[in-house]
Amino acid sequence: MAQGIAELFPGPSDLQKLAAFVAATSRLCVISGAPGTGKTRTIVFICALLNTLAGKHELSFALAAPTGKAAARLKETIAQTGVSLHLSGKLKLPADASTIQRLLGARGDSPHFRHNAKNPLTADVVIVDEASMIDLALLAKLFDAIRPDARIILVGDKDQLASVEAGSAFRDICTPGFELGVSVSLAEAFAEITGQKLDGASADQAPIHSVVVELRRNYRFTPGAGIAELSNAVNRGDAVAAIAVLKRGGSIRWRPTPSLKNFERELRERVFPRFEKLLRLSDPAVALKRLAEFAVLCALRRGPFGAETVNALLEGMLFETGLIEGAGRYHAGEPIIVVRNDYNVGLFNGDLGIVLPDAVTGELRVFFRGEGDEVLNFAPGRLPAHEPAFALTVHKSQGSEFHDALVILPERDAPVLTRELVYTGITRVRETVEVWASEEILRQTIGRKIERSSGLRERLWKDQAQFNY
Repeated sequence: MAQGIAELFPGPSDLQKLAAFVAATSRLCVISGAPGTGKTRTIVFICALLNTLAGKHELSFALAAPTGKAAARLKETIAQTGVSLHLSGKLKLPADASTIQRLLGARGDSPHFRHNAKNPLTADVVIVDEASMIDLALLAKLFDAIRPDARIILVGDKDQLASVEAGSAFRDICTPGFELGVSVSLAEAFAEITGQKLDGASADQAPIHSVVVELRRNYRFTPGAGIAELSNAVNRGDAVAAIAVLKRGGSIRWRPTPSLKNFERELRERVFPRFEKLLRLSDPAVALKRLAEFAVLCALRRGPFGAETVNALLEGMLFETGLIEGAGRYHAGEPIIVVRNDYNVGLFNGDLGIVLPDAVTGELRVFFRGEGDEVLNFAPGRLPAHEPAFALTVHKSQGSEFHDALVILPERDAPVLTRELVYTGITRVRETVEVWASEEILRQTIGRKIERSSGLRERLWKDQAQFNY
């Protein structure tokens, strides 16, 4: 093992190397990290290390995610990262990914799955990405279907919004209620195998402490970058620091949410021009690239500042240009989002597409990104359930990335306004983010943390149960 780790991680010890070590030595490994901390890279190295250690025995891997879009993105990023790290030609990496429901063998609307404790999954290693989106009931069924001798690796961001359904399972696993450092027993085992010492080890708190690794170094943003500073301040619940970052400007822009009277005018002046450009594009590949560059993310779905209202307002503005006609349900330049998986068609919940005329027939088609540079197109009638996507809710944006985004909070407080929601919205962005919110709403929102009591945290961290990982 020492040789395999040294070959894959030739540099000094870091938390990615530690995560790979945990995955190789334990049947459970939990990896949490913010966007840009190298979670996908770590997954690829873990697959490579496990394959190396298996020798002539070929391991079977199962990659999964809570949504079809997240699964497709995981599959694509694993392949791209394997190529960039020059590993795909040397070691066999997992080539496919599915939703958790499909992996377990969903049976229509039945709550029961084909795979369970009596009929477990055949995979030697099960890797689940975007684990923060998994509700407690589904996670329990997933663990129930894992072979006793198999490995399961959960990867996600504990600080993102939790699942819409009951429980915040991933956060409960990763967050014991105190500053989580590397356990002493894990640090000692790592040093014995690798000969490298880990700094900052803390006393063992519970058996699960030795299988949870939090990636902290951000490779996307420098420590002083606005988005990194803002997300960290929001995460800490430090409204004063967050507002100071917002006021400083740079890659972060902030303005109060416009009044109801002025909201439409502000959308017209500041947001509409970005979508108007889509109407003038004829190349689907270019249009899809433009669509991924900018997003309007709303805290609420309904209400005067919600995604449904913003969608209706922006669509109305497009009609006013005269570039599209009012007849028919679909219009050239209209972005849409799929809201239900359809494995027969190959489109999944969260997929973003754009309506454009076919270059040959002139008929309206809906275009989506495929793998690599491939562009898929469908007749509108073949699409699974879908909605306009001029604006998305922050919840619906999970698992997506954009160059720039506008995050809109309402002018009045609401129970769903939490620091996790703001954190999730701003971490969808790679370049610049603009936030529309009053200072009062920001302070209330950042000060409010999602509180759910599933009992899982107490069971794992406080009962000191002797689990065998």
